[in-house]
Amino acid sequence: MTKRLTDNISSEYIRAANKLKSKNARRRIVAYVESYDDVLFWRTLLGIYEDDTRYFEVMLPSHTTLERGKRSVLMNLLYGRVGDDMIACVDADYDYLMQGATETSRNIISNRCIFHTYAYSIENLQCYAPSLHNVCVMVTLNDHAVFDFSDFMRQYSEVIFPLFVWSIWHYRRNIYGQFTITEFNKVVEIGGFNVNSPESAIAHLKNKVWKKVNWLRRKYPDAKESYLKLKKELVELGVTPDTTYLYIQGHHLFDKIVMPVMTKVCGILIREREAEIRRQAVHATQMRNELSCYSHSVQDIEQMLKKNMGYLVSAPFRRMQADIESFLIGSRQGTSRRADE
Repeated sequence: MTKRLTDNISSEYIRAANKLKSKNARRRIVAYVESYDDVLFWRTLLGIYEDDTRYFEVMLPSHTTLERGKRSVLMNLLYGRVGDDMIACVDADYDYLMQGATETSRNIISNRCIFHTYAYSIENLQCYAPSLHNVCVMVTLNDHAVFDFSDFMRQYSEVIFPLFVWSIWHYRRNIYGQFTITEFNKVVEIGGFNVNSPESAIAHLKNKVWKKVNWLRRKYPDAKESYLKLKKELVELGVTPDTTYLYIQGHHLFDKIVMPVMTKVCGILIREREAEIRRQAVHATQMRNELSCYSHSVQDIEQMLKKNMGYLVSAPFRRMQADIESFLIGSRQGTSRRADE
């Protein structure tokens, strides 16, 4: 089958295309991302660094298939083809925390043209705890703070942190089949949740984690030293006990932890606003009209969470910004060297 020229686009191809433009034209930098859901996230980050000399174009990597969401496909496609004019932008998953234990991890952490989220995925950043109250306000148009998301996610993270270290411990040693992410996820689900007594959910979670951690300690009696060493290293990499939620599997955090809590919190806020309308209405017609107007103003929780940009002030996002800034400095120096040659 004859391949199109665009199927073999590389950074050198983009650089050559840029050279054909006028001297005053902005330089185009192509940024390949994993899936449709990633486009807005990376556009938000890269757009910060656009000026009258350069712009980014965020694209999906394949011109021939609709396969999406597989980071391995993206990385296999782009190895050897990224450069100053074409970059790859991916979820970190566990690869950042693996710190070179696998080939994929080595490429992600060492290639200056491949950028990652530091947090497990963009879903984790969309669930950035200090921003969740604002998401509730966007959904319900009610600014009453009936639940402390930051405190809850801090407690949640502190409870699951010891077990999370065990998860990374297994993956670093390539024995993840003995304690998979799926098993980890089952343990760290919060189960039944009551907004008025979140401590019950935390207590239940603590009991489950304690049992699993003790089981792992008995299974690996000689692992204490390596476990403690890894624990210290993870903290140095940014996985503090109170922010562990940013580094667990993103879809699980989004669907099984944050969405159920937000659904209950938003339900309370909606009912509160509706009760206020009924109480303040002068007559039945006004009440029906106001309730109808409010009902049409309420937004979908999942969609608002996906559009949440409160993560802009988070530590992982700031690290991503630092990486982009470092890349642009190096890219500018490389361009100058090529111009002198």
